[in-house]
Amino acid sequence: MNISAWAIKNPIPSILLFLMLTLVGLGSYRAMKVQDFPDIELPMVTVSASLEGAAPEQVETEVVRKMENALASLSQVKHIYATASDGEASVFVEFELEKPVSEAVDDVRDALNRIRSDLPADMHDPVISRVNTSGRPILTYSVSSAQMDEQDMSWYVDNDVTKALLAVPGVGKVARIGGVEREVRVEINPEKLIALHVSAADVSRRIKQVQQESSGGKTDLGGAEQALRTLATVATVDELAAMDVALPDGRHFRLDQLASVRDGQAEPSSIALLDGKPVIAFDITRTKGSSEIDVARGVRAAVERLNAQHGNAQIVEAFNMVEPVQENFTGSMNLLYEGALLAVLVVWWFLRDLRATLVSTAALPLSVIPTFIGMHYFGFTLNTVTLLALALVVGILVDDAIVEIENIVRHLHQGKSPYQAAIEATEEIGLAVVATTFTLVSVFLPTAFMDGIPGKFFKQFGWTAALAVLASLVVARLLTPMMAAYFLRPAPQQDHDSKLMTRYLGWVGWCLHHRIVTILGALAFFIASLLLIPLLPKGFVPAADRGQTQVTIELPPSSTLQQTRAAAEAAQQIVMQVADVKHVFTAVGRGAGGDMFSGGGGADIHKANLTLSLTHRSERARKQQAVEAELREKLQALPGVRVTVGTGDTGEKLVLALKGDDAAALAQASQNVERDLRGIPGLGNITSSASLVRPEVIIRPDYARMAALGVTSAAIGETVRVATAGDYSAALAKLNLPQRQVPIRVLMPAEARQRLDMLERLPVPARDGATVMLANVADIVINSGSAQISRMDRSRDILINVELNGHELGEVVAVVDKLPSLQALPAGVIRAESGDAEEMQKLFASFGLAMLTGTLCVYVVLVLLFKDFLQPLTILVAIPLSIGGAFVALLLTKNSFSMPSLIGLLMLMGIVTKNSILLVEYAIVARRDHGMTRFDALVDACNKRARPILMTTIAMGAGMLPIAMGFGVDPSFRTPMATAVIGGLITSTLLSLLVVPVVFTYVDDALAKVKRLL
Repeated sequence: MNISAWAIKNPIPSILLFLMLTLVGLGSYRAMKVQDFPDIELPMVTVSASLEGAAPEQVETEVVRKMENALASLSQVKHIYATASDGEASVFVEFELEKPVSEAVDDVRDALNRIRSDLPADMHDPVISRVNTSGRPILTYSVSSAQMDEQDMSWYVDNDVTKALLAVPGVGKVARIGGVEREVRVEINPEKLIALHVSAADVSRRIKQVQQESSGGKTDLGGAEQALRTLATVATVDELAAMDVALPDGRHFRLDQLASVRDGQAEPSSIALLDGKPVIAFDITRTKGSSEIDVARGVRAAVERLNAQHGNAQIVEAFNMVEPVQENFTGSMNLLYEGALLAVLVVWWFLRDLRATLVSTAALPLSVIPTFIGMHYFGFTLNTVTLLALALVVGILVDDAIVEIENIVRHLHQGKSPYQAAIEATEEIGLAVVATTFTLVSVFLPTAFMDGIPGKFFKQFGWTAALAVLASLVVARLLTPMMAAYFLRPAPQQDHDSKLMTRYLGWVGWCLHHRIVTILGALAFFIASLLLIPLLPKGFVPAADRGQTQVTIELPPSSTLQQTRAAAEAAQQIVMQVADVKHVFTAVGRGAGGDMFSGGGGADIHKANLTLSLTHRSERARKQQAVEAELREKLQALPGVRVTVGTGDTGEKLVLALKGDDAAALAQASQNVERDLRGIPGLGNITSSASLVRPEVIIRPDYARMAALGVTSAAIGETVRVATAGDYSAALAKLNLPQRQVPIRVLMPAEARQRLDMLERLPVPARDGATVMLANVADIVINSGSAQISRMDRSRDILINVELNGHELGEVVAVVDKLPSLQALPAGVIRAESGDAEEMQKLFASFGLAMLTGTLCVYVVLVLLFKDFLQPLTILVAIPLSIGGAFVALLLTKNSFSMPSLIGLLMLMGIVTKNSILLVEYAIVARRDHGMTRFDALVDACNKRARPILMTTIAMGAGMLPIAMGFGVDPSFRTPMATAVIGGLITSTLLSLLVVPVVFTYVDDALAKVKRLL
């Protein structure tokens, strides 16, 4: 049944169908959320455990290794990464992508529950959480006030601001940066403790035992049941200071006789600076599934209300990651409009018929709008991936309509009426249109099923492109013929070909008479195309240019917060001297940053993060990578710090992973590799995760004296910990206030903690309530140890981060692989795959499989449509003829062979086969239905199909031209893709118009021989 003829004879159902599809599509578009990247659930689970006061080696032995052994037995575990630092254990479990996320979380929880009794009793229960791509802060605000001090502003952020913002739909977390925590400081007098033979732990424990509320029990009074509660708490610091504290030997003293009690603040662990000025800041993180733009709109409205309600505090936006998302969305939609306009202009230029152009133009919106229905049904969002798919297929969407309308116009020029021309032309071209559409679907859809993390992202790309192409087929088969039949006007007859067509047909005739020369020329072109591959730089994903970057500095582990602040301020002064830097937000000790799976750094007082806002790329003459290169050069003037420039996103660095069980051999191997890496010219900063050595005060108990005096190692550890840092957070007594609890921390004054002799004289609980000085039962020496221990797959590892500094990943990997230190690693040390290099290999393998699958699917579709096994091979010849043009275009524009280039090649597979389908399908029809000879049928096919081939090719090229030229949005990812497509289209179209007819004859000869043999 000819569906187009039915639509022409019955126009009302088609009109109503597309009216309904348009209305539902517009509703779906309005309901879809705008995001940067799609939210994907990865089977990755993080485990955080706290063992306060433990050194990294202790955390590794008592916590990390036990967790690793339990988790390694789980099914489908791919990698286990772990970090042991002061009092903290962090384990990251990466499962195979086929593992359901909820099942992965449950498996990890069950495995850790089974070994909970083997872990230290005083360790907090592990916190288990899943990883998603929405964990990066999207907004950062600063708070300032002339009336409130730092403590009041911190509480304002923690209480009022956090409550107001968490009520905004889509806000997942509000995290304060800088400021201080309120804390009751009980600074014990060490001299009095020594004189009274009382340990700091005794004082802390007694306060905890006295200052508490407890409930339990019941009584019957007055005929009613009454609950019993013991209220032994104080409401003010003065009451706490006057509290009697009973000592173990029966004596008791007022607390203020033993210590200075004051309502103060905890020692700060982070500092925030905006353009060098101290501020208190906070990050906003969205929830999974929410839109950055919607969340930002809601947050900004809430902030305005807070500023109006609290005139004594002013909240100002310091940094945002929403602006690039908004720009990407707006720019992508503009590219869609521009590409559509250029495609329409191409149609008009060829047809020179306004009515025919309008009929073709209708295919664009009526193909795109219904696509939103499928996208919304699948739960997709308007993000970088889906908008990219729509922008790239905008030229393709008008293809089927162009082929239909061009054929109808050709029939009109034969003197037929529009009604008759529409029916006959659509029937003639129907098979070719269906074949080209399903060929494109066969190419796009396999990308939705690719392996690896890229496959998770490109699921939405493949489905969006396939849905749009299918929608264009429905338009071309139903609406375009119907509109042409009733909207077009009769046209004058044209019996002669243009000069260009006459010349082209002469070239076709020459090629058909010189088949061997033509085939050898095509083969030489294909071989030359393959020889271009080594000349192309190879990468993973081009580094983005969003006008935002970061500088991370790291000081030695023994550095104080103030020393880190001083280094950060020095770095900020250097950074602000760079011309293209507008604003700098500095977070010392904690800040937003890291890769896309990072929700921000932890509290680490020897690290600082500078977030830089650059001028817009349209306002500067150089790329962001050039700005970062200048930053690296200028920041070399900072003494004694590690500097990293860049956000750590894909395409910015190479990660080398070395692992082994011999810590000394591993450290030596990493040093050798670092030395060789620094000899490679042109690279950026090279940093290692090998922990810097930090000074430590080591207390080594004398077991004989301990046994004689009745002292335990636990008593020594508790005494030292409480005296120098306070008790565990969970064990601290609390001062109950109406809206919060303030911890009561017992410890020595800062000046006493700075004296080693005071540490030696600390009273330690002994037998029968007595105390002895610490120096009598232990030796105190100064030594050094690791600040952090990192592990990978149950072995210690060291990660070496190499900033690419504008170079392509594949180019750097090729040089790094040849380094002598990597070629001759010591026994027990191996190189592990990690980072972008590992993902790049998977990407090329996945795309290779997707291209092979797409080619096979195209062949299957063509076999089913043409009912022939050999002629579809003729159609596939156009694919290798497109490779050379793509490679030449990439080489001339200095773009790398990377993920976007691969996507471009994948698109080419579907697009270029369209040209062959149009030629081959008509040649078969001409021989079968019109009784032409093979030569005449091929020449007639070239005559009838050359113009629609050129029209669709130029329309597609014009649709992608704004993307290739880098207009609108960040061109780093899109430009290589569009460049590859345009270059491949040019060579494939020009060559296939000459080579495909020749290949058709060889395949036809082979088919004839097969028939004779059978």
